[in-house]
Amino acid sequence: MKFGTINHDGRQALVIRRGSAAVLLSELYESAGLGPAPATMNELIEGGEAELARARQALETGKATELDEATLDWLAPQTRPSKIIGVAFNNMGIRKSAHRDPGVPNFFLKAPSCLTGHNKPIIIEEHFGDTIPELELAAVIGRRCRKISVEEARDAIFGYTITNDVTSHGLKFGLDSIATTREPDLIRPHHLAWRKRHGDDDRDVYFVYHARSKATDTFGPMGPWLTTADEVADPNNLEVKGWFDGEPFAVDSTSSYRFRIEEVVAEASRYFTLQPGDVICFGTSAKGVGKFPNGHRSVNMHKLAGVIDIEIEGLGRLSNPVVHDWER
Repeated sequence: MKFGTINHDGRQALVIRRGSAAVLLSELYESAGLGPAPATMNELIEGGEAELARARQALETGKATELDEATLDWLAPQTRPSKIIGVAFNNMGIRKSAHRDPGVPNFFLKAPSCLTGHNKPIIIEEHFGDTIPELELAAVIGRRCRKISVEEARDAIFGYTITNDVTSHGLKFGLDSIATTREPDLIRPHHLAWRKRHGDDDRDVYFVYHARSKATDTFGPMGPWLTTADEVADPNNLEVKGWFDGEPFAVDSTSSYRFRIEEVVAEASRYFTLQPGDVICFGTSAKGVGKFPNGHRSVNMHKLAGVIDIEIEGLGRLSNPVVHDWER
């Protein structure tokens, strides 16, 4: 099943895909005599298998008015996660340039307030500098879990969706970065072991904090649909495509991930208690095409205004216009 969240008559409402159309879940439940429908994605997720069974029954027996998806006011399908976990350098084509591979996913957090919906603008301010899209598969967690195994990880996932992990390199290497030169008595092996050292006098320690660069408002487009996990046979082998104003700029696959979906979820659960509704983004798809040889890194949204489309096999298509705030 595919679920989405829209703004309907000034309030959040869940929609479900029925055939080729979206319908209000509340209308289906009422028509099928199933009582009140979940009002939010968190309510649906926390209802577990029993609520999914009711949703299936509503699809089979209920009636509802088909909605024009092009005119819907889409929100991110999951609007209120307790956290959004991202994985940096999880694409093998990019990770090969790393000085040292730590052997585990590199995590960062995005603020839930950065989330935005299908067809909503990605707003770029002039001081952001170079800003790129990142085409990513995301999972929404279905149950509370902590320190689960790789074998248990897939069972913890409620469903999958598309996300654009918008990243401002201008902010990352400007406002979000700082470097220090440590005195010899303060240097420890862990300060330098992760990178190549340029001589014994190289005591520079670098800090990059993915805050503004990853979590600024509108830097988390997501959706439009959240597809339940039972409909995704192999999340580790899904085709991912990106377009800028209709021209392809990336064609890749989740098979390019350095760490598989199960490995990422299990490793994240070692450090973060995963709550129902939490979002994990698994890393960008990076193989360029045509006049975009470096894929998403060839698309500088600070210079280009247009529409970013992302399609992941079986999950749908996410579209967002890029808006330059200083030109509005």
